[in-house]
Order: sequence, then structure tokens, then C-alpha cells
Amino acid sequence: MSSEHPESFDASTSSAETAARQATAASASPSQMSWERQALSDLVQANLKEQQAARRWKMGLRLGWLLFWLIVIWQIFSHNQSTASITTPHTALVNIKGEIADGADASAENIVSAMRAALEDSGSQALILLINSPGGSPVQAGIINDEIVRLKALHHKPIYAVVEESCASAAYYIAAATDKIYVDKASIVGSIGVLMDGFGFTGLMDKLGVERRLMTAGENKGFLDPFSPQTDAQRKHAQSMLNHIHSQFIAVVKKGRGDRLKETPEMFSGLFWTGQQAVELGLADELASLDQVARDVVKAEELVDYSRRDNVAERLVKRFGAAMGEGAWRAMRASTPIR
Repeated sequence: MSSEHPESFDASTSSAETAARQATAASASPSQMSWERQALSDLVQANLKEQQAARRWKMGLRLGWLLFWLIVIWQIFSHNQSTASITTPHTALVNIKGEIADGADASAENIVSAMRAALEDSGSQALILLINSPGGSPVQAGIINDEIVRLKALHHKPIYAVVEESCASAAYYIAAATDKIYVDKASIVGSIGVLMDGFGFTGLMDKLGVERRLMTAGENKGFLDPFSPQTDAQRKHAQSMLNHIHSQFIAVVKKGRGDRLKETPEMFSGLFWTGQQAVELGLADELASLDQVARDVVKAEELVDYSRRDNVAERLVKRFGAAMGEGAWRAMRASTPIR
């Protein structure tokens, strides 16, 4: 019996400990299970909120892009539609501001199309070119000048130039074709000349010991290269070309201004004058502002702007297209390298 008592004691002790553990587990289970359920619930809720936020961002981004492209399309198709069919009497206006150059607001493409639209409108009594430009391309100015002459003969409506700050070089090339030029007394007018500028670094390169390696087919192909010396023959050729363009400029001014021009030796030297001096020299006709010309000369005080320029949407589309084109070109170069 002595050998059985320890075993009975151990068994009873083990049973008691097991019962105690079960009682403890039973007593702790509800709170522990509640905490675990709460933690799991919070985790699930946080995950659901994160997914919902991601879906909202994705949907908002898609709607934003859709709205953006709708605005772009609307801007493009509605551009300049406000002046498409104005039949009441008014003075048409076209701005020529900034550099006269291809691709600029004051390009021949923009100016010519705006002038055509303005003069084709049955309500326009006259066209005013509001000029504030230091000049630019003689080619672009020549195209506009020729079109002014053609449109005057076609529509039989007067075309006037009104100068704000400046009307110099290529800008005056344009103004010379108009019926009259009105200026402010402090405007800058003239600069009837042609230039070709650049730099030469050959002396500096010799001092630094730098060798220029330029290969051309044709002995004069690189004569405007700033790192190569210029010969006398090349300089004479460039000067002859400039003189030829200058003579074209002078002929346009004389034809446009006619007997009003009081020619002086300095008139075609590239100098410029104030508006008051320009009137005295016959380079301009009178002192007057835009509103004065519309009210007192055209007799149609209402001004309607026909100027064409890229709006924000068109600029974004062009930049986007240019970026896409550049990306495609780089991808092509990367996939098929030129050797």
C-alpha cells in the first residue's frame, strides 16, 4: 500500500493542477479572446479603409484626367469662336507684340490668319494693327507686308498701324504697308536696317591650345562657325547678302510711305527716333492712341480683338506632343543605335 500512496498523491496533485489551469484559462479566456477579436477587427477595418482610400484616389485621378482633357478639347474648339460672326459695326484689332518670328505669337501664320478673319467680317469697318515689337524675322515681316497689300485691295477697308512702345526693324517693315501709322510722342520708331550677329573664339582657342576639328563638304559650309576663322571672301559674301535684304527693306518703306517720307542720309542707317520725330520725318503720320483712332478716325468705337495666339490648352497639347515625340525618338535611338 505504501507504494500506491505516492502514485495516488501524484495523480490527485496533477488533476488538481490541471483543474486549476483550466479554471484560470476559463476565467481569462473571455477578456483575452475579446482583445484578440478587437485587434483583428481593427486590423481588418484599417485594411478596408486603406483600400477604400486607394480606390477613391484612383477614381479621383481618372476623373481629374478626364476633366482635364475635356477642358483641353473645349478650349481648342472654342478658340476664337467669340469673334467668328460679329456683324455690328466695329473696329477690328490685331495685336503684333513681341518678337516677330516663326512659332511666336507674332508669327506670319497667326497675324495673317487674324487679319483675314477681321477683314472678312461684315461688321468690321477698318483694321488696326496694334504694334509693340522690337522686330524680328525679315521673312515673317515680308509675308505680313505682302498680305496687307493684298487684303487692302481685296476688301477695300483701311488698315492702320497704332504704335505703343516700339515699332522697330521688322515691325516697321510691317507698319510701312498700312494706310497710316499712328504713334505716341515717346514711341520708338525706325531702325531700318539688317544685322547678323555672332561671336568668334579663335584667338582664345589659340591661347588655350584648343584645336577645332570641323569637317565639311564645301569650303564655305562652316563659315558662320564661331570656332573657325572667317575669310575676307566669306565676310564679303555675308555683307552682300545683308545689303540685298536692306535694299528690299528700303524699297518697301519708300513704296509704303511715298511722298510722306522726308528722306535724310541717316533714315536708312539703322537709327531709330521718338514718335514725335518720326512724324516730322514722315515715318509716321500722327500722334494718336488706339481708342482715339477707333473713335475719331474709323468712327467705330467698339473694338473687337481678332488676335490669334495659342491658349493654355493648345500650349499644353503641343508640349505634351513634343514630350511624347522626344520620348519615342529616344526609345528608337536606344533600341536601334546609330553606328
